[in-house]
Amino acid sequence: MARDITIATRELSPFEQLVLQLLCEGKSNASIAGETAHSEKVIENTVSRSAQVFGIKSDAETNLRVLLALAFRTHYGDKAFDALEVACAHHEIGPDGKSYCNRHVD
Repeated sequence: MARDITIATRELSPFEQLVLQLLCEGKSNASIAGETAHSEKVIENTVSRSAQVFGIKSDAETNLRVLLALAFRTHYGDKAFDALEVACAHHEIGPDGKSYCNRHVD
């Protein structure tokens, strides 16, 4: 089923951004709670509230965390991949010898 994901209806708070950055790293709510010194319930509520910002609703066919990670990365960039030191698969060496992402052409 296709999903309509809104580009954020408001800016995320710094804490919401931190939680989603950790979510994008594949961390569980328990792990995020431990890392941020908050309860799992606070993290669960933050994830849920953040999903609302992007218009993402959970149902039997939807993995809310996956869609939320995709929406977050689309809006805020792919810093999670940078932190994991995963190279962009779209880079090519240009005629000047520099590496360029062939998906982001100006």
